[in-house]
Amino acid sequence: MKARLTVLILLLLPAARAGGQQRPEPAPAVAAPAIFFTDVTEPAGIAFRHSFGDQELSNIVEGTGPGVAFFDYNGDTLPDLYFLNGAWHGEISDNRSRTLRGQLTNALYRNNGDGTFTDVTGEAGVGDKGYGMGAAAADYDGDGDLDLYVLNYGPNVLYRNNGDGSFTDVTQEAGLTEPLWSVAAPWLDYDRDGDLDLYVANYLEYDKGAFRDYYAAQAYPGPLAYEGQPDHLYRNNGDGTFTDVTTETGVLAAGGRAMSAVAVDLDLDGDDDVYVANDAMSSALWLNDGTGRFTDQAGPQGLAFGEGGQGASSMGPAVGDADRNGLLDVWIPDMGYGTLLSQREEALYVDVTAQTNLTLICGQYTGWGSGLVDFDNDGYLDLFVANGNAHHLYTEEDVLARNDGRGRYVDVARTGGEYFRQKFVGRGAAFADFDNDGDIDVVVANLAERPRLLRNDSENANHWLKVVPLLANGRTTALGARVTVTAGSMRSVHPVHAVSGYLSASDPRAHFGLGSATHADRVEIRWPDGEVQNLDGVAADQILEVVQDAP
Repeated sequence: MKARLTVLILLLLPAARAGGQQRPEPAPAVAAPAIFFTDVTEPAGIAFRHSFGDQELSNIVEGTGPGVAFFDYNGDTLPDLYFLNGAWHGEISDNRSRTLRGQLTNALYRNNGDGTFTDVTGEAGVGDKGYGMGAAAADYDGDGDLDLYVLNYGPNVLYRNNGDGSFTDVTQEAGLTEPLWSVAAPWLDYDRDGDLDLYVANYLEYDKGAFRDYYAAQAYPGPLAYEGQPDHLYRNNGDGTFTDVTTETGVLAAGGRAMSAVAVDLDLDGDDDVYVANDAMSSALWLNDGTGRFTDQAGPQGLAFGEGGQGASSMGPAVGDADRNGLLDVWIPDMGYGTLLSQREEALYVDVTAQTNLTLICGQYTGWGSGLVDFDNDGYLDLFVANGNAHHLYTEEDVLARNDGRGRYVDVARTGGEYFRQKFVGRGAAFADFDNDGDIDVVVANLAERPRLLRNDSENANHWLKVVPLLANGRTTALGARVTVTAGSMRSVHPVHAVSGYLSASDPRAHFGLGSATHADRVEIRWPDGEVQNLDGVAADQILEVVQDAP
């Protein structure tokens, strides 16, 4: 396979914008970088406010969402924002709130490229009025623009991108109505036939409030009061339709209670696997055998349970090479502590939460949306966690922890900006360099509140590189690709995926901090079809687009 290389240089500066296995030494940073965020929600023009469709938080459906999605719907290289909203729903909401019936919608905000966003929900036609939970964007039809799948309590919605700034609801004809309570839907090419399939993670069977035997201080029953729902895997037929292949692929597991899922090649064997974080029970690791069948290996590989080995209230899994040993680790927030599971050479995962200091940092919080992200561009993945009480509108601070490059995380929230001195009822979180200035920003979806857009204004002299593998049409991001960057003694791996964390989707562009290195010695791209391409001597501080040509 040949590849065409294009470079989109948005910055070429000596510094970013001011404002089991032995670990390799990092490329040295000029100084210990300060991670700092500015809340720019109001100046950015984001007026959206979430509602759970009721006057009082009174059941598990109302307390579960929302998520949020970064996705570039108009193809201008600027990540846009899609916010999920609740709804007045006869099975969920109190009659006193029925004036909200039909009044609440999701919202799409277009990134204007100048730090502001414009609400384009109406003209885009994506203002779904279902009870929104999450969203996932991908080019499922291969026409070069991103389509949008919306996850609801009840029927989901597939919006096909028309390429002119508008979308068409094609759910029925595509066969993706999915009537269950869906929370996440990672796109993946599980059968490696060149088009994207869809794994839909479903939560539980809510009983419309019938079960009342619970501790009153909880306000409503927890997940163990309900039966779980099975997840579904849909094969893309290549003609705009999908077929349910859950049973024949081996992923049928009744009663899963999924809280979120992520699809990446965790065992690095060339095909996408699926990790599902389940609530109040063991989680699932569906390993792809390369022939289109999966087996759950969460137990043997050490990914089934949470901190201390218990079946924790696992929320949204985040994947990344936290210790930079070339293998992908998994961070799972929950209602206390959270768990960092480090993958070792023998393809087993070891709980390193306490050793890395994350037990101490996260233990007092209820974690939901999170990300393993290199915020200071020093080459090591830091951690952000959105927190908030599960059963009440009780607020909590969010976690910001810096990876010190020596196997421990340091709590830097106190110096991370005014935002971290405030409290919210956080849920989903998504990550993207929305202003394309070379550092990763954050958006947090809050329950019954405005979201918060946090611009990364960290002060450091570290360099960076963003790699965008594109398929032959030059417009479609190659989900399922894997990018590895080497700069001096630093070697970092990044899977190309969008759906990660709790109910949310982030920018799939692979972002690498390079520390003091002014170039990457090598950029290796492993394409979804198995081809490997190497680029040598790649300059830092740029967005690098690499297009894979047809044979």
